[in-house]
Amino acid sequence: MFPNSSNLGRPPFPPKHQQQSNFFTKLPLNTPPALVSHQQSTDAQFNFQNAAALLSGNLVTVPAVTLQPMTYGNGGPVHVSDVPTSFRGRKRRSEQSLPHDTKRRRFQSHHSETPVVNQAVPLPEERRYSFPGSIQSPLFHARFVPNVTGCVPPLRDTLFPDPIETALPVAKDKLSQQVLELFQACQQQTCDLNRKELCRTELQREIQLIFPQSRLFLVGSSLNGFGTRTSDGDLCLVVKEEPVNQKTEARHILSLVQKLFSTKLSSYIERPQLIRAKVPIVKFRDKNTIMLDSISFLLPNSCVEFDLNVNNVVGIRNTFLLRTYAYIENRVRPLVLVVKKWASFHDINDASRGTLSSYSLVLMVLHYLQTLPEPILPSLQKNYPESFDPTMQLHFVHQAPCTVPPYLSKNASSLGDLLIGFFKYYATEFDWSRQMISVREAKAIPRPDGIEWRNKYICVEEPFDRTNTARAVHEKQKFDIIKGEFVKSWQVLRDKKDLSCILPLRRTILKR
Repeated sequence: MFPNSSNLGRPPFPPKHQQQSNFFTKLPLNTPPALVSHQQSTDAQFNFQNAAALLSGNLVTVPAVTLQPMTYGNGGPVHVSDVPTSFRGRKRRSEQSLPHDTKRRRFQSHHSETPVVNQAVPLPEERRYSFPGSIQSPLFHARFVPNVTGCVPPLRDTLFPDPIETALPVAKDKLSQQVLELFQACQQQTCDLNRKELCRTELQREIQLIFPQSRLFLVGSSLNGFGTRTSDGDLCLVVKEEPVNQKTEARHILSLVQKLFSTKLSSYIERPQLIRAKVPIVKFRDKNTIMLDSISFLLPNSCVEFDLNVNNVVGIRNTFLLRTYAYIENRVRPLVLVVKKWASFHDINDASRGTLSSYSLVLMVLHYLQTLPEPILPSLQKNYPESFDPTMQLHFVHQAPCTVPPYLSKNASSLGDLLIGFFKYYATEFDWSRQMISVREAKAIPRPDGIEWRNKYICVEEPFDRTNTARAVHEKQKFDIIKGEFVKSWQVLRDKKDLSCILPLRRTILKR
């Protein structure tokens, strides 16, 4: 599942002259959806057993959506047959043969644009998720037959990343084997992503009752390839193309969203809280309650923590930049996951408490791999500027990974050697007081003289908006603790070459 506009190939929002001046105007929360004809809906059948199978990762029993074949022109409109969407493994009965009173109620979309079906760049094990506004998750029957006339061709499963290209590296020593085993045990699973997509799909439908032109994007570690089984879900609600004032507009929008969660959606959303930070968010938990014929089912052990922001679109762009880094070299993901688990265990992975965010840690690992004498990663923004243009429209951003081939490095270092080198680099080589970590430039660069960088203990450049992602580290005591952990871990790992000396493996795997 990869976020994208539901109007791929066309502006995701209406022209400015058609937009209402007050986009806070909202519909009553109890406005019922309008019924539409059977030609505007599909007969995708859904039952509780299939839902449980999908969330458990067993997809054998879940009917897959089969899209009609498209014909491609030279940049021109794409036409699709008007034949209704079909489903594999079940012969569909005709509409005429069904008694009227047994036909399922279908609802039309609450936005007026033409929806678009667009398959995403898949992980090897992730091949069935939709973008905002496209055909619904397999857990839910589709509300209508998408009309894909005028959209660009969908991405194919044969595009990046290829399962062969993303095969894990071979471990030839104990430390490398420990890194691989920890990665395989703790990496985000298909069922974890299913839960987040399930929530995103349903929340977007409900939020569009208030903001009909909005799109809800899943961003961050859930999609960028660096997620773990305990990763939170990050959501970005895009209400318009223009920037949103985070202190006024964003807070007002989020207050409406919080009210929606606390009232109408209280049966499957719990503890919604509006956090008035620099970028305000609504924090909540999803109970993963599934509604079937007005009866709710709570799936066990399926609660997911979410953070929802408004129009923080840089998060959408950096999600796909990081995703590309994650899959162009097969040593990147295992190394990042181990570093995140290490930082969490040593209590230096919490920006709300003055230490490093997971995003900063990922950028630090990428930067280290870029600055080796024989680099393992390039600067994607330098090598492929057209794919990572910060002005690119959001509904094209997801295509960036498709344009980048695997990076063939001459550096044959093992995962164990790279992990030791990572700690050594930040313990002894990187100049914290004068240098800034820049993945965009693929090197350490002198700190800018701006107020955001002056007197900061750690400077990590955000690749798109060039802000400091490590600005939360504003106390010298916290910085000293962070640097001290790098030094101690480097010395221990250099001497012992045993990951369990700096990270309790069994406990970490049990916690996931």
